[in-house]
Amino acid sequence: MDVTTNGQVSFWFADIGGLPPRRAPLPGDLAVDVCIIGAGFTGLWSAYYLKRLAPSLSIVVLERDFAGFGASGRNGGWCSGEFGWSRAKYLQGGSRAGVIALERQLRDSVAEILRVCAAEAIAADIVKTDCLTFARNPAQLQRLRDTLAEERAWEIGPERVELLAAAAAAARIRVPGVLGALVTHGVARVQPAKLVRGLAAAVERLGVTIYEDTCVTGLAPGRVTTARGTVTAPRILRATEGFTHGIAGQEREWLPLNSAMVVTEPLPAALWQQIGWTGAELFGDASHAYCYAQRTREGRIAMGGRGVPYRFGARTDRNGQTQAATIAALRQILYRMFPQTRGLRLDHAWCGVLGVPRDWCATVGLDPATGIGWAGGYVGLGVSTANLAGRTLADLVLDRVTERTALPWVDRRPRRWEPEPLRWLGVHGMYRLYGLADRQEAAARSVQTSALARLANRLTGR
Repeated sequence: MDVTTNGQVSFWFADIGGLPPRRAPLPGDLAVDVCIIGAGFTGLWSAYYLKRLAPSLSIVVLERDFAGFGASGRNGGWCSGEFGWSRAKYLQGGSRAGVIALERQLRDSVAEILRVCAAEAIAADIVKTDCLTFARNPAQLQRLRDTLAEERAWEIGPERVELLAAAAAAARIRVPGVLGALVTHGVARVQPAKLVRGLAAAVERLGVTIYEDTCVTGLAPGRVTTARGTVTAPRILRATEGFTHGIAGQEREWLPLNSAMVVTEPLPAALWQQIGWTGAELFGDASHAYCYAQRTREGRIAMGGRGVPYRFGARTDRNGQTQAATIAALRQILYRMFPQTRGLRLDHAWCGVLGVPRDWCATVGLDPATGIGWAGGYVGLGVSTANLAGRTLADLVLDRVTERTALPWVDRRPRRWEPEPLRWLGVHGMYRLYGLADRQEAAARSVQTSALARLANRLTGR
C-alpha cells in the first residue's frame, strides 16, 4: 500500500494533533426549541445563524461521532461558491431570475465564510484564491470553452471565469500536455477540520449544546429518538448529508457517494519551483472521472478522486480507511499531473461520503406541517454551499421571508433512488463509462465529448 497512515478519519485531523476528545453524549430526555441532527457544516452553520438571529432559542446538536467526523472534516478544502448543478433542473420549478439569484448567493457565501472566520477568530488556513481546471486533450478543452460560454450567457454578475491558453495555463501550474485552463476567481482554500472545529467552538460560545456519541435511531414530527434519550422539539433539522441513509425511512433519499484523498509529504522548495505552483490555487482537471487538489499550508499536495464510488447497500467506510487499489489509482493521477512528485512519500490516505440526490441537485427546506427541515445533496460542493443552506434554514425555522427563502432550491423534493442492486449497478456503470470515455477522448484527440459519457449521464440522471 505504501502510505504512512490510512484512515483515522482524515489527514486534516492529524494536522491539528489527532482526533479530538469527545464531548459528552445526550444525558437523557430533553425538550428544546430546535434539535439539529448532525454536527457537520450544515448543522453547525444552521445553529450559528439561528443563535445570531434569535439568541433566546434553546438549540441542541446531536452527533453520532464527533463534530466534523463526516465530509466536513474530510473534504478537499475547496470553498468554491460554485453552482455545479443543472440550471435547467432548477428552472423546472423556478425562474431564470431565481436561478441567477441562487448562484449569486452561493458565490457570496465564500466572502461570508471569510467574514465569520475573522469575526470568530477561526484559524482555518483560509486563503482567497483562484481555481484552475486544466484540459489535457481537445475534448476537455472544448468542455471548458462550453462552460465559459454558458457562464457568460447566464449573466450571473461580474465576470468570474476566464479561459487561459496553453502557455498561460502552464505559467500558473506546469501540467504535462496542458492545452488550456479555466480560471474561476473568488474561491478559497481551507483546512476543513480547522474550519469545522472552529465553527463548533463558536456555536458553543453562543450557547448551543453539542452532544456527541449520540446516534439518532428515529425521527418523527416533534421527536428525535436516540439510544441515550429522546429530544422533543417543535423544529427539527436533518443535517446528515451523506449519512442520511442511516436514518430509518431515509434509506433511499440521498446516495452516499464515496470520494478518497491522499496527501504527500511536504515538497522541498526546489520541487515547487519545478511545478510552478507558487500560490494557494485550487487544482482540478476537466476529465469525466475528475481529480481535485490543493497545495496545503505546509507545502503538501492533497489530491482527491472517486476511488470506489459507491458501496453496495449504501455502506460507508470504517473511520476513513480506503482501499489499496484506490490509493494506487490516486498515486497514478498525482504522477500523471505532477511527474516531478515520483518518489515522494504519501503520508496519509482516507475517504468519506457525500450526499447525492436522484437528480444530482442540492436542496434545502422545512415542512411546516411536520416541523422537520433538511439540507444537503451538495454533490461535493458542501464547504461553501452548507453556509448558504444554514442561513436559509435559520430563516425557515424563524418564519422569516427573505431573498433566500424564495430561491429555487428551497423545498425541492427529487424522487428517491432505486432499490439495490439497481443503484449499485447504475453508479458503478456510470463511473465505468466515464473511465472509458476519458480513455477514448485521450486517444481520439477529437473536440467531441465521448458518447459514453453522455450515456453515463443519462443512466443516472446526472
